[in-house]
Amino acid sequence: MTDISTIESQVWQWLDKAVIGLNLCPFAKKPRANNQIKLVISQADNSNDLTNELLTELDFLTNTPAEQTDTTVIVIPLFLTDFSDYLHMLDVADMLIDQMGYRGTFQLASFHPNYQFDGTEAGDAENLTNTAPYPILHLIREDSMEKVLSKYPDPESIPVNNIKTVESLTEKEMGEIYGFKSRKSK
Repeated sequence: MTDISTIESQVWQWLDKAVIGLNLCPFAKKPRANNQIKLVISQADNSNDLTNELLTELDFLTNTPAEQTDTTVIVIPLFLTDFSDYLHMLDVADMLIDQMGYRGTFQLASFHPNYQFDGTEAGDAENLTNTAPYPILHLIREDSMEKVLSKYPDPESIPVNNIKTVESLTEKEMGEIYGFKSRKSK
């Protein structure tokens, strides 16, 4: 197991180079600049412990002003390396948001080292938009997202623009940003 400081460093580097550096998430730059992103390195190695951590972070965000902590990134280095297991946990986390009455207050963004959108091949560049060094559950405040999106011209274009951005990367750029040497197909 990699030590926590190394994991933190890798995740911050990914956020800075890929998510913010490529502008894949137009609402990430400001919270990062203002130190409003809480990075949690989960010690969970099973679904029950991760569910408890997720509840703790939802409670934390509920009771913390957005000006202090706008969003929480939960990094899961000890399990969910299999993407299908991760997707199952993502469904559980999404149901938990509903069951706890957080729908409309928080939403989840998902990232994984082997992220693969439905209908794509494993090596397709568009999967890089949600590729991260570790499995991640990202809790986002709906209010904060709505504020940014209200100022963003044509928010519906974000996914298409992100795909164009990652598809335009050279092999060298991908290696520098994602640590990958190549992709199988385009």
